[in-house]
Amino acid sequence: MHGGENGRVPVPRDQEDDYTREAAQARREFARRRTGAELEHVSQYSFDPKILNGNIEHFMGVAQVPIGLAGPLRVNGEHAKGEFYVPMATAEGTLVASYNRGMRLLYEAGGVKTTVVDDRMQRAPAFLFESAREARDFNEWLDTHFDDIKAAAESTTKTGKLIDIDRYSAGRILYTRFNYTTGDAAGQNLTGKATQAACQWIAAHHDPIEQWFLESNFATDKKSSQVNMLKTRGKRVIAEATVPNELFERVMRSNSALMYRARQVSNLGGFMSGVNNNGAHSANGITAIFIATGQDVANVAESSAAFVYAELRENGDYYYSVTIPSLIVATYGGGTGLATQRECLELLDCYGNDRVMKFAEIVAATVLCGELSLGSAIVAEEWVQSHDLLGRNRP
Repeated sequence: MHGGENGRVPVPRDQEDDYTREAAQARREFARRRTGAELEHVSQYSFDPKILNGNIEHFMGVAQVPIGLAGPLRVNGEHAKGEFYVPMATAEGTLVASYNRGMRLLYEAGGVKTTVVDDRMQRAPAFLFESAREARDFNEWLDTHFDDIKAAAESTTKTGKLIDIDRYSAGRILYTRFNYTTGDAAGQNLTGKATQAACQWIAAHHDPIEQWFLESNFATDKKSSQVNMLKTRGKRVIAEATVPNELFERVMRSNSALMYRARQVSNLGGFMSGVNNNGAHSANGITAIFIATGQDVANVAESSAAFVYAELRENGDYYYSVTIPSLIVATYGGGTGLATQRECLELLDCYGNDRVMKFAEIVAATVLCGELSLGSAIVAEEWVQSHDLLGRNRP
């Protein structure tokens, strides 16, 4: 609605305490007057709005996304060990059923082996100089002053640790990527604050810098990119399993030879189309888990990138792996402490400190189950039928 004769009409706020049921009710009433919408279901929630401070502004209610439970998921990880029941928030019919079927297949195959191979979060400032020569000299200067830069960055955080600084020159600009470990937090805000302190120290001690920008778009925050697929952003996790042909025939009504042929076709199709993921649908499972557990859902843009590799063994077994190079997850901070989101993390024993690697392995294992399930449905020609039976295409 337009503001009418008096111009813009802002959303009401309570200047003293904006996180109360009364403040939320005032905004719903405002929306009803302006639009005519009643917001009956948006108004129903079970938690105290006071917990939302720092998570949302202009709170007026909730979006209730149904949560399904898939499992048991058997994980043979270094951090996640055992069986898990995975909460998945989605409105897409067949999604939970598909992942559940994949979990059954991998359960009978002995589980999913998971490995976290790297962990780093970035902020990517750029520094401008008079010419490329000063930029080249600055590249060397960073090496000799790294300890001081690290101390300045880490003075702002208890958990963040500066690992190293990648550098890329172009013209009179030196692009950098400050790489951190961030504990159990996802770390975007942490790395931003730490890198700002580091850049301020750098600017105060290196006169040739004409200008610097805290973010140059080289971290590619909430955008998928080749640099993050090769260099890692968040957790780099590999999930792998070997499945006997007999299980494909009995559980999935397909077979390993046909699965491998379809994988070859899919690889070529992905190459031709220029995708950043030669798998099937990792974004489905990752998004559903992210919504349920209070992750920053926009990070699915990076987190859903994946490298799939498969082998057909001589005995008919099918080896399959998914490498997720930029899985951005948290078990502390952000939305993880909200009421239902915390419960879903607790369901996985993944809430709080020293849980993030475990959570990353569970997410990766879930992705692998979903890839094999959808791949089997396609080769068995059951994909459309399942959507007709369980999904939004039902008559």
